[in-house]
Amino acid sequence: MFSLLSCHDNPSTLSMDNITRSLHTFLVRVGLNPTTISPQMEHYLEHLLYLLPPEEEEAVTHYYGLFGSQRLSLQEIAAELALSQEDAMVRIDQCVRKLAVTPEWQMMKQTLKK
Repeated sequence: MFSLLSCHDNPSTLSMDNITRSLHTFLVRVGLNPTTISPQMEHYLEHLLYLLPPEEEEAVTHYYGLFGSQRLSLQEIAAELALSQEDAMVRIDQCVRKLAVTPEWQMMKQTLKK
């Protein structure tokens, strides 16, 4: 089973910039407690993830356990992507970075501050 701490203890999060870290923190929070965001924000999050190719969207969704999906271990996600665990983590990190710099996430972040 996927450790709830692995998202937080991931060594790659130590090197994340602040923009990426803010999205990562948001995704961890929503994955652990989906009721912390409004239905409108959940809708925005769905649209944000649609910016990724389907395979990457699914990997991110399962890594964080979003939208009621089962949280999968990095090993399980790596197997689905036919990658090593390290390469799967790099890919997930790249996805989060890609999303973190979008205008969509910036708008969501401003909405969350209100």
